[in-house]
Amino acid sequence: MFGELEGTGVSVLDPRFHRVIPGPARVERLWTGARWSEGPAWFAAHNTLVWSDIPNDRMLRYDALSGQTSVFRQPARNSNGNTVDAQGRLVTCEHGGRQVTRTEHDGSITVLASHYGGKRLNSPNDAVVKSDGSIWFTDPDYGILSDYEGDKSASEIGACHVYRIDGESGEIAIVADDFVKPNGLAFSPDESILYIADTGASHDPEHGPRHIRSFKMDRDGRSLGASKLFATCTAGLFDGFRLDIEGRIWTSAADGVHIYHPDGTLIGKVAIPEIVANVCWGGPKLNRLFICGTTSLYAVMTHTNGAGRPAG
Repeated sequence: MFGELEGTGVSVLDPRFHRVIPGPARVERLWTGARWSEGPAWFAAHNTLVWSDIPNDRMLRYDALSGQTSVFRQPARNSNGNTVDAQGRLVTCEHGGRQVTRTEHDGSITVLASHYGGKRLNSPNDAVVKSDGSIWFTDPDYGILSDYEGDKSASEIGACHVYRIDGESGEIAIVADDFVKPNGLAFSPDESILYIADTGASHDPEHGPRHIRSFKMDRDGRSLGASKLFATCTAGLFDGFRLDIEGRIWTSAADGVHIYHPDGTLIGKVAIPEIVANVCWGGPKLNRLFICGTTSLYAVMTHTNGAGRPAG
């Protein structure tokens, strides 16, 4: 069809998806030239998107007004996941640095987490900021398994956990310790549930997990309660994901973006001609989904909006 990018398209698997995606929706390829695109984060104040090209050790910036892409930071300590806090500051997970950092408004960089119990973290992967200012992040070992996404090293901690950085004290605590390779994570719109992906199948295809688990938040808002299996990936692995305002999960997969209703039903797909690593919402109304494919940045307009308010 004229105007449709080869290898893209929208699949409606459940009637509920019709009201989420426009009938004439078309996937756009905004830029290409990366080795492994990851970690998109939207800055509403200047209409730009920042994301990581991990093996090339750089961060890129897409200007939605001009359509131009430029280098935001290089070297970037093999940055992976990015997010934005309530003050409009960039929070970054660094494979090479083995730390979580925050870029201040003046451009200086503050290290938020680098060690736990006196031992270096593995390679922080993805992060999300809660409304109380706390930062929750995953720490698999992908960045230390080889020199491709970081620096090959032995794990000092000896396991892969999920952590919370307190927004006031900066204290770091383990909130989940039963993952093989914790990866993407995101809160439900009301922050009562934390969803976390486990991509252990990347190195154990037969027995490793390839799913998203949902955790109920404890009343204290600082710890996780009971969990259950939310969804198992039907194409490759779930990596990064984000939610819309009605609690649907838009998650990466090997064949594009999979969309799940809050009840766990796979209701639709957005096909992308590359393995997708992560997504985020952007645009003035947070109704444009930005998609990091392997070598490229894509986008598609939707009938819904991303959870949360646009940050600076």
